[in-house]
Amino acid sequence: MPLGRREFLRAAGGVGATLAVSALGGCGDDDALTFFFQANPAEADGRQRVIDEFTREHPDIRVRTLLSGPDPTQQMLTFCAGGKCPDVLMAWEQTYAGLADRGVLLDLNTMLDRDPAFAADLRSSGTAALYDTFAFEGGQYALPEQWSGNFLFCNRRMFDRAGLRLPGRWEDAWSFTEFLDICRALTARDRSGEVRRWGFVDTWVPHYSAGLFAVNNGAEWASPRTVPDRCDFAGDAFIEGVQFYADLANRYHVAPSPADQQSISAMDLFTQGRAALAMGGHWRYRTFSEAEDLDFDVTALPAGAVGGGSRSNIGTTGLAISADSRRKEQAWEFLKFAAGPVGQAVIAETGLFVPVRNPAVRSSGFAAAHSDIHNLDILVDGPARSAPLPVTVQWPRIDALMDRYIGRVLRGAAPATSLADRLAPEADEVLRNR
Repeated sequence: MPLGRREFLRAAGGVGATLAVSALGGCGDDDALTFFFQANPAEADGRQRVIDEFTREHPDIRVRTLLSGPDPTQQMLTFCAGGKCPDVLMAWEQTYAGLADRGVLLDLNTMLDRDPAFAADLRSSGTAALYDTFAFEGGQYALPEQWSGNFLFCNRRMFDRAGLRLPGRWEDAWSFTEFLDICRALTARDRSGEVRRWGFVDTWVPHYSAGLFAVNNGAEWASPRTVPDRCDFAGDAFIEGVQFYADLANRYHVAPSPADQQSISAMDLFTQGRAALAMGGHWRYRTFSEAEDLDFDVTALPAGAVGGGSRSNIGTTGLAISADSRRKEQAWEFLKFAAGPVGQAVIAETGLFVPVRNPAVRSSGFAAAHSDIHNLDILVDGPARSAPLPVTVQWPRIDALMDRYIGRVLRGAAPATSLADRLAPEADEVLRNR
C-alpha cells in the first residue's frame, strides 16, 4: 500500500483470461469508454462479468479496460498529466481525496442532482457511511462498489475440538480478555516450547490493525471525520488498544512477532492450519476457500472497554469519473450500472466482493456464493458496523507517521504511551498545516 491501505494497492500480478488490458498509449485513441482499476486475476474476471452485463444492456457503449500497476494513484496522475486520463477510475477511500483536491475527479453531485430518483435509491438501498466516505469538501467524488472491512477468519475445526464458541454477530463479540483467553487456549507448543500453532495472526497492515483494536477500545482515528484537524493518538483508549494488540505477540506470545513472520507469512500460517484466527478482509476469502482441508468461518473482532459489540473499519473501493473525460455521460451510465441493482447483484454472485447495496448483500446469490460460511451476518452487517477512517489529503503523511511510531510499539521497541509524545503531536501538526 504505497498510500493508505497497502494490501489493497498491491501489484496485480496478472489478469483474468477474458480481460483485455490496454497500454498507456492506448487511452483515448478511439470511442471506447476507458475503465482503470486494480485487481488480481480472480477479481479481474469478476469485474469483466460486470462489464459484460453492462455492454449487454448498453450495446452502444464499448468498454476498454486498463489494469493498474503497483501504485495506482501515481499511475492515474501520470495518465492525467499526459492528457490521457481514463474515463472511469477506481477510487480508494484513503487516497481519492488527493486526486479530488488536484481536480482529477469529477464531482458526481453534478450527475446526482440531474438523477434524483437514482440518488434516492442509492441512499435508501445502501449504507450511508460508505457513500459519505467518498464525500470531500462538499463534493461526492465516487460511488462505493464494495465493502472491504476487516473481521476474523476462524479455523472451525480447532474451535469445535476445543469446545469454544464463535460469536455470530458483531453485537456478540468477545471482550479483549475473552479473546486473549481463547488465543492462549488455541496456541500450541511442542516440548521445547516452540510454537506449533498460533492463536492469532494478522493478514492486514499491522499499524492499521493496532489502530482498529484501539477503535474497538472506544477510540477514534481523528476528528472530524472529513478534513480532520486533530487525531486521537494520545487518548487513553487509543494507547491501551494499541498496547493490547502489541502484547499479543510481545508479552503473551499468542501471535507471531515481525521476526517470526520472516520465514512464513500469516496467510500461509492460517491456510496450513498453523493458526486458529486470522484478521483480514473479504479479499482473503477466495484464497482461504481454495485452501486444501481448511474448514473456516468468520466472526467479529474483539471489543475492549466500549460496550455494544465491536466494529470493523470502513474499507471500500469506489468508481469515479475523470473531470477531463470526454465521455462523462457514458461514464455515468457505467457508474449507475455498477452501483445499481444489476451490477451489485453480479458482484454478489461472484463471491469476490461484499456488495454495498443491502438487497444484494442479503440476496440468495450472495448466500450461495458463501455457502461454507455459517456466520454470514458478519459480512451482511459489516458495513453498518464499521468505523470510518479519516478523509484528508494529508493521510499519506499520517500513514507514514503511524508506520514509524506504531511500528516501534509492535516490535517491542517502545511502549504505546510513547505515541502521546511523538506520533500525536507530529500528526496534529500535519493535519493543522495543510
